Amino acid sequence: MAVNILLADDHRMIREGLKQLLEMDPGIEVVGEAGDGYECLNLANKTKPNIVLLDLNMPNLDGLQVLNIMKQQKMICKVIILTIHNEVDYLIKALDNGCDGYVLKDSDFDTLKKAIYSVYSGDTYIEPSLMPLLNVSLTERDVLKEKVSDLTKRELEVLKMIASGAFNKEIALTLNISERTVKNHVSNIFKKIGVSDRTQAAVFAIKNNIISIK
Repeated sequence: MAVNILLADDHRMIREGLKQLLEMDPGIEVVGEAGDGYECLNLANKTKPNIVLLDLNMPNLDGLQVLNIMKQQKMICKVIILTIHNEVDYLIKALDNGCDGYVLKDSDFDTLKKAIYSVYSGDTYIEPSLMPLLNVSLTERDVLKEKVSDLTKRELEVLKMIASGAFNKEIALTLNISERTVKNHVSNIFKKIGVSDRTQAAVFAIKNNIISIK
């Protein structure tokens, strides 16, 4: 039985080229082509592909938005991101949103076929050249999560207020504690998260979603 593929890319020439290459393999059949995010979702519902080859840069809904919607709607298809973006941040975002594979457009065709068959078999496939960067980034993220988990509930409250620009006196009044207690909390927070000033503490809070920028 052939692996049914839906191609989602806003460049028609890329879709046509991919289709020709993919269908040279008797085990692969392209069941649809989408030029934007909405069309991709509609065709995914209609054609029920095994795998969607999904570009990140698309009009209307981008690849990450499409991926997120597919996972929310519990579509049974697998998703391989096929993109020019070789930055590890894009890869991590795609993995966080539930992609099953991530392949760069400058890879050779054998890599793409390997990704397709690996994902179809139930494995996750990541572009080999990105694996070292991914491992480093995930290790760093685990370390940051550990730092956050070391903070007490009160320390998290103080950190949020620091990141919002509050001074010790304001924090003390808001939390109904003494300024000396606030200073102790601030000192403990700095030690636990490995920063030396309030600006660095604010950056840490933003990066770890302790507060959000509006």
